[in-house]
Amino acid sequence: MEPKMDDVFGISTEILPRSYVDRGALDAQISRLLSKNTHIALRGESKCGKTWLRKKNIPDAIVVQCRLTKKAVDIYVDALSQLDIKFTVESSTSNQFRGHIEASGSLGVEILGELGIKFGAETQDASGSKRENVGKDINDLRYIADIFREANRRIVVEDFHYMSILERRVFSFDLKALWDYGVYIVIIGVWNRDNLLTTLNPDLTGRFEEISIYWTKEDLGRVLKKGGEALNIEFCDEFIGKLADDCFGNVGILQKIISVCLEKSSIYVRCSSLTHFCDLEKIEDAAIFYAEQLESLYRQFAERLSSGIRKRKQATAIYSHAMAAILESDKSELINGIHIDNIFSISNSRQPRIQKGNLRSVLEKMDELQVDTEGRGLVISYNPGSKKVIVIDRQLLLFLKYKTIDWPWEEMIKEAEASKQEY
Repeated sequence: MEPKMDDVFGISTEILPRSYVDRGALDAQISRLLSKNTHIALRGESKCGKTWLRKKNIPDAIVVQCRLTKKAVDIYVDALSQLDIKFTVESSTSNQFRGHIEASGSLGVEILGELGIKFGAETQDASGSKRENVGKDINDLRYIADIFREANRRIVVEDFHYMSILERRVFSFDLKALWDYGVYIVIIGVWNRDNLLTTLNPDLTGRFEEISIYWTKEDLGRVLKKGGEALNIEFCDEFIGKLADDCFGNVGILQKIISVCLEKSSIYVRCSSLTHFCDLEKIEDAAIFYAEQLESLYRQFAERLSSGIRKRKQATAIYSHAMAAILESDKSELINGIHIDNIFSISNSRQPRIQKGNLRSVLEKMDELQVDTEGRGLVISYNPGSKKVIVIDRQLLLFLKYKTIDWPWEEMIKEAEASKQEY
């Protein structure tokens, strides 16, 4: 059956193998690391291909999704639940737990049974023998590590950047203990400095390897060429170069723009004969269309953030000036990270009463103001270690290039000035 365009290009939770590119031979690198006794950290901005990379190379992983309110101990509760094991936590400190575990399904019965632990309600195994379920009290991370080893499945912690700095640090100390117990975790997220985990816990030095996921123009071009071959389309070099430039180095944005380009050219299935594609205007048309689709997303982002800012009555104007300074910055700065010194320089030039110490306090609270009630929706993030703000969601850059909206903090600045708010 001939492939449809949607089977080749587009943003998808599932891997589209006809346009999947092994960027920088990462598949082989991850495969090698998975065979070693080491934790693995994958870092890269939103829609850079981290999830596809994980699904391709760790297909049977136990995946724990982080949220802003998630604590380190919640990672174990979530992971164990996927093994049909209920973990009721009574108290927890670093590397120490007090709680109760019991099987909640057949997989949990099997795993805990292999560990010699007895269980709740009577169950019957394949041999016909019965077991009694009485549960198990635990007070050490070692028990959890034993369970993970017995399950023989890799634990993946996604969106690690959503966890608070405190909980990231707590989990980094657990990672050292888990390594000692022979359990190796894959951490996936966005952060703007090398070796974040050793910054959180120096004892992790030598116990994990970090891989930065980024795309060169050549890599992005390979995505277009491979997908084009599947659809019997030959993209000209000029088209490939322009689209690679216009997607801000992000493969997810490239996938979306090229899918819109082909839809607007009425290409929905594999072409019956080789088709040459070199319509540069289609790129901008598709980018504008994409930006229009993003407008509601960033209006919600602005509304959530401005609502949170208004509750900080003593710092409303500082937040507002900071956001204005960030979004007015050069796109390359937003990608590589805007240092607090630059944000302060712009903000202070607009309002000399802003002090750097107050600005720093404001930036440290910025993450929690953006997310929704489920802890999702982070767009920009401040890293206190590198003292930089980065764009987590590079779709924002595309939106800023092609769309203009009235950001609410501009009005809030005017209100603060009119009321002579204290800084």
